[in-house]
Amino acid sequence: MASAFGHFGRSAIKLTGFRKLLPYDPCHIVQRSISELRLFHTARKLDASTPIPMPALSPTMVEGTIVKWHKKEGDPVSAGDALCDIQTDKAVMSFDIEEEGILAKILKPEGSKELKIGTIIAVMVGEDEDWQNAEIPESSESSSESLSESSESAQSSETGSMPEPSARIRMSPAARKLMEEYSISSPRSVPATGPHGMVNKGDVLKYIQTKNLTKVDLSLKKVAPPQPVSPPSTPPLQPSTPGTRISPSVTVSPEGGFTDIETTNMRRVIAKRLTESKTMIPHSYVSIECNVDAAIKMRKKFIDSGTKISMNDIIVKAAGYSLKQVPKVNSHWANENVQIQPTVDISVAVATDSGLITPIVRNAADLSFSQISSTTKALAVKAREGKLQPQEFQGGSFTISNLGMFGIGEFSAIINPPQTAVLAVGASILKPSAEGKPHSYLTVKMSYDSRAIDETEASQFLEKFQQVMENPSLLLV
Repeated sequence: MASAFGHFGRSAIKLTGFRKLLPYDPCHIVQRSISELRLFHTARKLDASTPIPMPALSPTMVEGTIVKWHKKEGDPVSAGDALCDIQTDKAVMSFDIEEEGILAKILKPEGSKELKIGTIIAVMVGEDEDWQNAEIPESSESSSESLSESSESAQSSETGSMPEPSARIRMSPAARKLMEEYSISSPRSVPATGPHGMVNKGDVLKYIQTKNLTKVDLSLKKVAPPQPVSPPSTPPLQPSTPGTRISPSVTVSPEGGFTDIETTNMRRVIAKRLTESKTMIPHSYVSIECNVDAAIKMRKKFIDSGTKISMNDIIVKAAGYSLKQVPKVNSHWANENVQIQPTVDISVAVATDSGLITPIVRNAADLSFSQISSTTKALAVKAREGKLQPQEFQGGSFTISNLGMFGIGEFSAIINPPQTAVLAVGASILKPSAEGKPHSYLTVKMSYDSRAIDETEASQFLEKFQQVMENPSLLLV
C-alpha cells in the first residue's frame, strides 16, 4: 500500500515541476490539507520569488514596449491571465502569464520602451509568500543576456539530444492552441525557452516561421463588413517654441533646423527587413497594362445590387486566380530552394500610424468578392488598431501593394521575404483610343526574385492577370 502511494506521489511531482519528493507514508499524505495538495494542478505554482522576463511574442520580435499593465502589485495571478499589453514590431499583443502566484513587483512601468527579450519586467511569488518583501533581481540586463544565451542554445539544440522519453513536456495554453492549429504533433520538436523548459507561445511562433507552416483549418469565419474607415491622417505640426515637445513622439530642435520624430519598433524592423530584402534578393521587374472597363462595370453592378466591393477586391481575386495558374509565383525562397506554397494566401499592404503591415487573406483564390471584401476590411481595421494576431500577418505566399487610391500611376515594390514576388498596383487612368472613346487602364508592376522565378513565368502570371482583369466574368465561375 505504501509503495502504491509513493508511486502516485512521484507522478504528481512530475506534473508540477516540484523538486522535493513527498513522504511515502500514506497516513501522512492523507492528512495533508486540500490547499497543500495544489501541486496536482497542471499550471506551474511558484514557491519563491520568480522573475518574469520580456517574452518573444512573435518570431521577428527582438524588443518590445510595455503599453499597459492589467495587474498591479499584490494582485493574484492565474495561468492564462493577461499580465500586460506589449507593443511588438508588428502589433500590440497581450502577454498571457503561464504562472500562478502573486505579482510582487513591477520593474518596468507602462511606457518602458526598447526592452530586449529576456529583460526582467516583473517579479512574482507564490500564493502563500510575503509579496511585499519579495527578492528583487540585482540586474535585469544581466538576466536578459543570460536568457538570450539560453534561448540561442535551445534553438541550436533542435536537432540535438532530446529530453528523456519519461519527461513530460510542459506547454502554455496559448502554445498548445497554436500547435493544434498548425498540426504540430510532437512538442519535443519545438525548442523550449520558457522557465524550467516550458514551451511558450513565442517558441511555437518561431518554429512555425522557421518551418514555413500553414494552418490546417483554413475555413474563414464570416465577418460582418465594418463601417468604412478612412486612412489615418497625420495632422500638421503646429508652430511652437524651439526645444519644446509638441507630442509624445515629436521634438523640435533648439536651433529650429529640424524635427525629431521618434521611430517605432515596427518602423525599425521594417527598415531592417527592407534593407535586407533589397541587398540580398536579386529583384527583377515586369509590368503590364490592363483595360479595366469591364471590371469597373462589374463592380458597379455589385454595388447596385447591394454588395459593396472595391477595385482592390477584384485585384486580389484576379491575383489569386493567376497564382493558381502559375504556381511557381506562389512560392517562398528558403534554404536555397523554391518552396511552392499549397494555398494561395495573399498579403495586402495596409498603412498604419506605426508603419506598413500586411494582413493576409487566406485561400484568396477560392473566396467570393464579398468574402474578400469583408475579410480585408476587418483585417484593415484590426491592423490600424494594432490588434492583429501573428497568424493574421505572418505566412502569406504573395503580396499586393495598392497605391491607386492616392493617384499613383505606377511604382515598384520591395519583395517581402521569404515570398518571391510582390505586385504593385497603380490607379486606373482614362486614355484615348483609336475609335475616339476613352478607356480606363490600370498598370501593375511585379517585382520578383530572379532566383526563384524566371522571366517566362513572371510574364505568364501577368498575362493571366491581364486576361481576368479584362474579362472579370471568368472570376465568377
